[in-house]
Amino acid sequence: MGACTNNFIDFFVITFILVGMKTRNPELTRQIILEMAAVEIHRNGFQAASLNNIVDATELTKGALYHHFPNKLALGYAVVEELIHDRIKELWLRPFEGCKDPIECLQRMIKAKKKQMQAEDVFLGCPLNNLALEMSPIDEGFRLRVNRIYDLWCEGIAEALTRGQRNGFVSNGIDPIKTATFIVASIAGCRSMAKNSQSMDVLSACAECLMDYLETLRP
Repeated sequence: MGACTNNFIDFFVITFILVGMKTRNPELTRQIILEMAAVEIHRNGFQAASLNNIVDATELTKGALYHHFPNKLALGYAVVEELIHDRIKELWLRPFEGCKDPIECLQRMIKAKKKQMQAEDVFLGCPLNNLALEMSPIDEGFRLRVNRIYDLWCEGIAEALTRGQRNGFVSNGIDPIKTATFIVASIAGCRSMAKNSQSMDVLSACAECLMDYLETLRP
């Protein structure tokens, strides 16, 4: 269930940093700032996130950061619109491409994400869900951006379920968009409970029950 979008730093990001510092590529520099900002926000939340920590992590100057992002809010919005948005598509929607049986595909995705989860993923929770809980009540810009991603996620699963109905893999008795909304809410809820309890067992139990639920959607 791992990637409600986690693990922002990986080999490719480190490569970006090393190459970016040498080439001074503006687009690469902007991407580095975004990646490091995503890590900082994921660890500390948006309100407590420190621009100084981001600058230190990138080994850039504050002037370079402000050249690309006029303020902290703009940087936070960009993290949601670009990084989190793209990773939800990559991890939860792209696997449906060429998939005839969406139930099997969803189960496979959930198993894969759970297998990839590390202790830090449980401790920090889902970046998208974290921002929904922290920022949606106090900032309309965050709420709208987060909501667009949830809508995209739900619509993608609903489309896959609709195709599954046409192909005979999904019961015609379900409403695809309502069911997709419940699935996404279940994933987000599982991540929140696991974060609060700091327990991989809680996450595993939720994942297993969700996979059992998916079986009830068959004809």
